[in-house]
Amino acid sequence: MARKLVTSLSDAQKQIALYTNTAPADIITGADQKARVLEPKGITMKELKEDQQKLLKEIIAEYVRRARSDFADKELKKIKSAPADKIYFAWAGSTERGQGHYYRVQGPSFLIEYDNTQNNANHAHAVWRDLENDFGDDILRKHYDESHKNK
Repeated sequence: MARKLVTSLSDAQKQIALYTNTAPADIITGADQKARVLEPKGITMKELKEDQQKLLKEIIAEYVRRARSDFADKELKKIKSAPADKIYFAWAGSTERGQGHYYRVQGPSFLIEYDNTQNNANHAHAVWRDLENDFGDDILRKHYDESHKNK
């Protein structure tokens, strides 16, 4: 879906969305325990045509729908409430099949990263991270830090 989106972009849109010809060797956030906000790169959803926006929303849903439906519904509602000029799609590397590439979709509350560069672009990594309540975050530590500061 992401390749379909990037190849649907006009030359002017590609100038914005394709931020480098070299894909990173892996997802940028790696195995970080807590997701970090990356510098927004790429083209905003607002700058996309209606059919391109629909495709970007489908990409986001593909990742979020991997979670339980009650959780996914809540997350998608939160994501959909974000302004279109705050959701970015960025591509790095080749747009040709079999060539190394990377993309990310980033909004105020989430980060999606996909990388396929290893083993001659035959080994993909993909993550969806919640920037507010990441799965790897230490919730108990957060509770103690916020609720038991003086104890």
